[in-house]
Amino acid sequence: MSEESFQGWVILELMGHRRLGGYLREQTMGGVSFLRLDTPAVDGLPAATQFYGAGSVYCITPTTEEVATLCARVNRPAPVHAWELPKVKELPRPDVEAELEELEEQRLAEDTGREHGDESD
Repeated sequence: MSEESFQGWVILELMGHRRLGGYLREQTMGGVSFLRLDTPAVDGLPAATQFYGAGSVYCITPTTEEVATLCARVNRPAPVHAWELPKVKELPRPDVEAELEELEEQRLAEDTGREHGDESD
């Protein structure tokens, strides 16, 4: 018996706590199968893509694009906000030009020393 891969517009319920509308398809990452839900852009909010493991799914209801979009308008996946991410300490940028000049001066000094027989091995 072969498995059919479903894809289409759905209302996706996650453990009965979240209800999302969008286009659902199966996607494999790292050898593991996930459900990919693409939530459409609505009311000026951007489209969003989220991946769910099969164990977190309570119910999948196939529906029309119109109904899934209406559901997406009411129940949006929350985007990552800047306040959720730790601040990244900005490191000082190296002065590459100065480092290159210093290396060139060292190379010239070594070459000059070799020309004058000042090599010491």
